[in-house]
Amino acid sequence: MTSGTTRTHLVWDWNGTLLDDTHAVIQATNAAFAEVELAPITLEQYREMYTIPIPRFYERFLGRLPTEAEWERMDGIFHRYYTEQRAACGLTAGAEELLHQWQRAGRSQSLLSMYGHEQLVPVVRGYGIEPRFVRVEGRTGPSGGSKALHMERHFEALAGVGGISPERSVVIGDALDDAVAAAHVGARAVLYTGGSHSRSSLEGAGVPVVDSLGEAVALAETFAA
Repeated sequence: MTSGTTRTHLVWDWNGTLLDDTHAVIQATNAAFAEVELAPITLEQYREMYTIPIPRFYERFLGRLPTEAEWERMDGIFHRYYTEQRAACGLTAGAEELLHQWQRAGRSQSLLSMYGHEQLVPVVRGYGIEPRFVRVEGRTGPSGGSKALHMERHFEALAGVGGISPERSVVIGDALDDAVAAAHVGARAVLYTGGSHSRSSLEGAGVPVVDSLGEAVALAETFAA
């Protein structure tokens, strides 16, 4: 990583990006599927079919949107099983050192996740990386939706932190929704193949797609104005 400072700001995604939790997500998804008598799916099926909002993902297997009652039950089961499985998950290979190097070089970075805020903050703290970020923010309000409006509010909060603006920021995530949210605020995006989507799905977003977080950070450096 190059030395010196740059105004480029990184906005990291959490689940499937910094946190290597995809297998926990699959197990929790299959528990939710069992609630409506759907067969379990594989990681490959999940990556090919995953979409936001989550009820649309479920629709691809049910053949219809889940009813409100079904959605509430499936969402509750998913989060209960996910919480049980997450404890065994580690950070993605190289993530901790990348965060440290970016901070040590005098650059800023933040974390924006669609994981519930009240659950996210202590989890990030538990991995010992909270001090690497100028802001750690999770979802507030109902689960299952898009990150775009959360990204908008995230940058409203970042505006007073050293002149951080979307135009000089790069979003690093594992989902098409990360690219949509970045475009919504005028930021750039790099998508990582180790999480929720297949490479072919991610390539449809029209942004760079990489196979490691190290590649993502190296690309972000080339975007620096």
